[in-house]
Amino acid sequence: MFRGLLTMAVLLAVAGNCPPIGFSSLSAAEPTRDEAVSAMQRACQFFREHCSAGGGYVFRLSSDLRLREGELAVGSTTAWIEPPATPAVGHAYLDAYRLTGEASLLEAARETAQALLQGQLLSGGWTEQIEFAPQDRQRYAYRVEGDQVGERRNTTTFDDDKTQSALRFLMSLDHELEQADARLHEAVVYGLAAVLEAQYSNGAWPQRYQGQPAAEVATLSATYPASWSRTFPSESYSDYFTLNDGTLSDLIETMLLAGDIYDDPAYTAAAFNAGEFLLRAQMPDPQPGWAQQYDPQMHPAWARKFEPPAISGGESQAVMRTLVRLYQRTGDRRYADAVQRGLAYFRTCLLPDGRLARFYELQSNRPLYFTTNYELTYRDDDLPTHYSFKVTSQLDRISRELQRALDDPPRPPADAVKQFSAEAPKPKLTAQLEQAAAEAIASLDERGAWVEPGRLRTYPQADVREIISSSTFIKNVNTLAQFIAAQVP
Repeated sequence: MFRGLLTMAVLLAVAGNCPPIGFSSLSAAEPTRDEAVSAMQRACQFFREHCSAGGGYVFRLSSDLRLREGELAVGSTTAWIEPPATPAVGHAYLDAYRLTGEASLLEAARETAQALLQGQLLSGGWTEQIEFAPQDRQRYAYRVEGDQVGERRNTTTFDDDKTQSALRFLMSLDHELEQADARLHEAVVYGLAAVLEAQYSNGAWPQRYQGQPAAEVATLSATYPASWSRTFPSESYSDYFTLNDGTLSDLIETMLLAGDIYDDPAYTAAAFNAGEFLLRAQMPDPQPGWAQQYDPQMHPAWARKFEPPAISGGESQAVMRTLVRLYQRTGDRRYADAVQRGLAYFRTCLLPDGRLARFYELQSNRPLYFTTNYELTYRDDDLPTHYSFKVTSQLDRISRELQRALDDPPRPPADAVKQFSAEAPKPKLTAQLEQAAAEAIASLDERGAWVEPGRLRTYPQADVREIISSSTFIKNVNTLAQFIAAQVP
């Protein structure tokens, strides 16, 4: 269908003696490898030169490049960590280099890695952002600037895949460079040591880490509290055992990758220890799901004012996918059994529209919501808009993933690093890939930017109608790299 539409556009353009909209030549209707290479090079050059801060990136920019945002509005000397910002963009460069061999992409990946090294804290990981202006850097305990903490911020965060995504990108680049960049390799080893040190003895991790070894905790299984406050207690939860926003799942994936790349059993053991925690964290009947976070007694606990002690339809799905992954690695039937129990339970929890509630009340299993005034309620007609109190059901997808895992033998660790080597299978040139590449090339503007309709969430008063998005950049670069690689015999 797409080729037919392109052909018609070309014929109409020829008849009208003008090029089709979005294409500079007739050959671009079915893009060549050279055209894809040129487009990718232009896009990456523009993104590096005009959208970065010190080699790092943010979520979105206004199309005129004046306004920038991550989770917060930031200036031109600040980079953001949470995907799809700095580590995710760096990984896009690296993945595209592996597919195409274009030297400028490896250079871009190394530039992004150097930006991350500028933001690594003495505590080993990363916080929300990296500051590059000298006066702003003085507020943070960056490793590159000495070993004095004092009043400087030194809090590594595992929330929202921040430290984990940085380490996964840096590890992947370290592997690609065969550990030849000593500074990069040392930063990775330092960061991984901090992750090990932050892990509790029961296998869990906190949300945040400030450089002190984790305290000893009792190894308990999850239970229901005798009672729980329905009023937000305004207490810190950063030391609780955290599953919220995929924290533990991301850490397990990071440590598995570390064990595979560096062949170090300490990293793999940390991942499996966390898997044991997930098994113990599964609530007993009648609700064999998982909470967002647990207190030292292994009771579901409050986090933010809109995150009550409850069974989570969101985090539980991430946990089940992680348990499938652990079963694939080990063949340990306990992981599969836990997923099967969870799937059966959550199928009874589906809302009339097929989604799951983010929160189910302990033991009663009634969906819990909040009003716009942050009052706990059973009603869903006055919800705050900044948070997903209902989530898409992935139960069928998880069930299929589990069945495939049950049907296949466990995967040896060597398979996990094949994606980084010449043994990785090359992409296939399909009509869908060709269409996506043509659209990516056609939508690139004269500067080399992918501009799209949109607004900046952190600038509600600004008259922004068009944006440049890191997510779109990553997607299109990946598409072009796949297309280019697919055309190599």
